[in-house]
Amino acid sequence: MSEAYVECLVKARTSGIKVFLKYLLFMLTGATFILAILSGMILLLILAVIIGVLAYFVNLNSDVEYEYLYLDKELTVDKVLAKTKRKRVAVYQLSRIEALAPIKSYHLDDFKNRDVKVRDFSVGYEDKPDLRYAMYYEGGEKIILSPSPELIKVMKNVAPRKVFDN
Repeated sequence: MSEAYVECLVKARTSGIKVFLKYLLFMLTGATFILAILSGMILLLILAVIIGVLAYFVNLNSDVEYEYLYLDKELTVDKVLAKTKRKRVAVYQLSRIEALAPIKSYHLDDFKNRDVKVRDFSVGYEDKPDLRYAMYYEGGEKIILSPSPELIKVMKNVAPRKVFDN
């Protein structure tokens, strides 16, 4: 049995609000800490620590990458936060996929009127040309991905009637 292994790493777009909030919280943490040291108030020091922890979590969520890993008829999606923390988001069996095609493909016309849960693991914006793909999974989920051509080729070799590249 031949097993295929493909990895694909995609950087998601960071919203301007998250970047602004990240820098604002870092500056606010520093200012509150300096003010706490100069005034000697313990409450300001506690507030600086709380704002610092909040800034840390905003920083983690402002730099997001998705890693797609295909191995033995299984697609695994991991979320990498700030290149330091990895979290498994989902695992999809290729046998349960209904269709995988470019997001604006005519192959997905039969699925457009379905009421499904949408999960976006893509770059987060429409490029020219749009390289995102939509995957309908078990009738209840629509997953938006930004896979590499190599990943699509391997998946198409395994499920040629479900995976489309045009």
